[in-house]
Amino acid sequence: MKRYLNTLFVTKQGAYLSKEGETVVVSLEHKKLLQIPSIAISGIVCFGNIMISPFLMGYCAENNISLSFLSEYGRFLASVQGRISGNVLLRRKQYRVADDENESLEISRNFISAKIYNCRTVIKRAVRDHPDKVNIEDLNKVSDYLVFSIRKVQSAGSLDELRGIEGDTAASYFSVFDNLVLTNNKDFRFKERNRRPPKDNINCLLSFIYTLLTYDVRSALDSVGLDSCVGFLHKDRPGRASLALDMVEEWRAAVGDRVVLSLINREQLTDKNFKKSDTGAVLMTDEGRRTVIETYQKKKQEEINHPFLNETVEIGLLFYIQALLLARFLRGDIDAYPAFLWK
Repeated sequence: MKRYLNTLFVTKQGAYLSKEGETVVVSLEHKKLLQIPSIAISGIVCFGNIMISPFLMGYCAENNISLSFLSEYGRFLASVQGRISGNVLLRRKQYRVADDENESLEISRNFISAKIYNCRTVIKRAVRDHPDKVNIEDLNKVSDYLVFSIRKVQSAGSLDELRGIEGDTAASYFSVFDNLVLTNNKDFRFKERNRRPPKDNINCLLSFIYTLLTYDVRSALDSVGLDSCVGFLHKDRPGRASLALDMVEEWRAAVGDRVVLSLINREQLTDKNFKKSDTGAVLMTDEGRRTVIETYQKKKQEEINHPFLNETVEIGLLFYIQALLLARFLRGDIDAYPAFLWK
């Protein structure tokens, strides 16, 4: 399971990856930048203009090393995958549930309830830890509304209604997100959530960290034999990992937003780590990406108590554990899918 912490992220534009013996080599303009044993890698994620030799691509496919290509903005483009592993009966059950509105709704309620609960935890911790730096009245108002929203989720009668509740709740949460930025207010102002492309530094950070989360969740789902492209809340669309997008809802606030706020409030990033394109899109510099990735990888090594298992586990393994629990639910081993609640 440790392999989920061993992902190679390549952000240096123009880099070339190749296979040399049993190692992966990263080069730039024929100069070797990095060489690591392939046995130490479980996945390779390439951002932007990154090239890979056909021999390395074939090796990754044969040895179950996930290989993903994303745009410089962090938008998923493609992946290289070998033979699909896992139980075909599990995937057939997944497809039947995905085609059933009521069963899909049952699972999706858990995803969205966990998302809202974890958003509320972010707000409550800000009020508890920084009462002199935040607008307590505004944050408590949104916190109370999130409690009301969780009740609405449980009574939602259709997937469309659930999507509406989720969208409304997200808007409410992000309406006070700027309150959670305690330092660097000049460089990091948040007015609203925007993406494709992001138009300010915080939205750029959020989109990038959500992409990393989705990648990890997708890898975990694939590893237990589920089809990451067939979801319950996010319906099928060519090229979209719908089930990964379903499950990543649990982690946006609990992991993603916490990393983003930590990077900003500890002043690990400044305006110098971002650049604006001619179209108005905001991108991170190579140094900025490295800082985010290093912080995210360190976060995954932290330990946390899993509320369902009541055991201490590394955050980086939570995605795998949740994928296993979802598979167990679909097989009928447990009565419901226990989404992750950050306490």
